[in-house]
Amino acid sequence: MKRHIAQGISALLPLALIISSCSKTEFVTIGTGGVTGVYYPAGQAICRMVNKKQAQYKLKATAESTAGSVFNINAVLNGDLDFGIAQSDRQYQAYKGLAEWEGRGPQQNLRSVFSLHPEAVTLLAAEKSGIAQITDLKAKRVNIGNPGSGQLQNSKDALAAFGITEDAVVAEYVKAVEAPGLLQDERIDAFFYTVGHPNGNIKEATSGRIKVSLVSITGPQIDSLIKALPYYAPATIPAKFYENAVNRHATQTFGVKATCVTSSDVGEDVVYAVTREIFENLADFKKLHAAFEVLTKESMLQGLTAPVHPGALRYYKEAGLDGHIKK
Repeated sequence: MKRHIAQGISALLPLALIISSCSKTEFVTIGTGGVTGVYYPAGQAICRMVNKKQAQYKLKATAESTAGSVFNINAVLNGDLDFGIAQSDRQYQAYKGLAEWEGRGPQQNLRSVFSLHPEAVTLLAAEKSGIAQITDLKAKRVNIGNPGSGQLQNSKDALAAFGITEDAVVAEYVKAVEAPGLLQDERIDAFFYTVGHPNGNIKEATSGRIKVSLVSITGPQIDSLIKALPYYAPATIPAKFYENAVNRHATQTFGVKATCVTSSDVGEDVVYAVTREIFENLADFKKLHAAFEVLTKESMLQGLTAPVHPGALRYYKEAGLDGHIKK
């Protein structure tokens, strides 16, 4: 009798192990950006949505503050992160093997998931500096972005469009979180920041002792830039977002889109779950940050220059959205 019981128990052990492994929670990480930017709350918002269904999907998502787009893409490709938020231009450059990836070749394991908010190339300048347009930056002290950030290349592109080299300005290369303090301390005259709006960093910069303006970046030079680099698009920053800025009109500029990326090595079911929860609860997601107000399901399929991950594509086909993906 005991032998039959023992045999029965041994027969059930493999099934118990399967059930145990199936019920085990999988942890996923999302790389974001500085805590004052939009990437960090965006990552937290994604995690919040996914974690509501932790029991269903057996997923626990956490957001990590990082150095930004380039770091996130590399960490995703190295397997140190499961997802990362990156500018659409950086996604394009990595997949094509351009810019920072030129020596390493095309990063063909990079995969798109969805797009988020538009990000404007934003130029702020102290009023006393006399900077009223981008060409006034020559010989001025300007923070153009820290190495490893997407905004550094955007700043270079903006300057180059007007024939301004890095050497023509007194360039600083610090993180965006440090720039408002430097501007208010009069250690720099201006800084670039590629970011979604409204943004706490920009509010800080425009609310201090030193009066600050948002400077428009427009003209045929930008029209040509957008035509040459299709991941760029015109962008508008409403004046209502920054009531303490000197200028009281909307700021016209250009920008990119924030995108969520992953690797081909990340499981299809994981990516499907993350994609589904954001799209099925988009109305709630949009309430989590003012920068998300403009999102639509269709716009979230723009700016995806790496192939769409099969897990995300599975959801888009189910939802009838796959026709909005640019081939």
